[in-house]
Amino acid sequence: MKRFWQDVAVVPGFGITLDDRPVRTPGRTPLEVPTRALADAIADEWARVEETIDPRAMPLTGLANAAIDRIAPDLASFAAGLARYGESDLTCYRADGPQALVTRQAAAWDPLLAWAQGRYDVHFEVTSGVMHVAQPEATIARLGEAIAARPAFELAPLSIVTTITGSLVMALALAERAFDADALWTASLIDEHWQVEQWGEDTLAAQAREAKRAEYDGAVRFLNALAA
Repeated sequence: MKRFWQDVAVVPGFGITLDDRPVRTPGRTPLEVPTRALADAIADEWARVEETIDPRAMPLTGLANAAIDRIAPDLASFAAGLARYGESDLTCYRADGPQALVTRQAAAWDPLLAWAQGRYDVHFEVTSGVMHVAQPEATIARLGEAIAARPAFELAPLSIVTTITGSLVMALALAERAFDADALWTASLIDEHWQVEQWGEDTLAAQAREAKRAEYDGAVRFLNALAA
């Protein structure tokens, strides 16, 4: 779509207008968000469009659209799908060697599991290797309750964080501001960074990692704007 507007504004109710016409989601619902900070950030995405709209350059708009059109109409089902990541959380699957990698994983992931255990009164089964290990039913239930308690506008960015990192624990830690966003990103890439150190960088893998980082950063900005 070509740019057809001159002026972008935030209106009462935290909606966005283009030349006094409301921006709507793909489902034709007015794009209205919970906070002024988020509305300003989305308006800025529209203001920075040059000749043609590029959705990749408008991650906050995309997340707001998802919250309104996809998540809010059936929040319980969406949250349940996200909760299933707790059954195979990245932080519970450790290398059995070499020791340097084992130590690196433990240093990054043990504090996350300790935080989640204390925060939600749960226990995690940790294993070496890739064979599935079942988590206690109470753990899955409590993590599910924690994510289901989040509103649609939080679930949209938390879905991105969970799927990119492979960790529901990391997403909840980010949502609770228990860990720094950059530290969580680094923790999610321990295995990948280890492979790079051993075998060198792969150009396509590096490009994919950069694209994921852009998505992750967009989710973090969205969450921060919600809390502002």
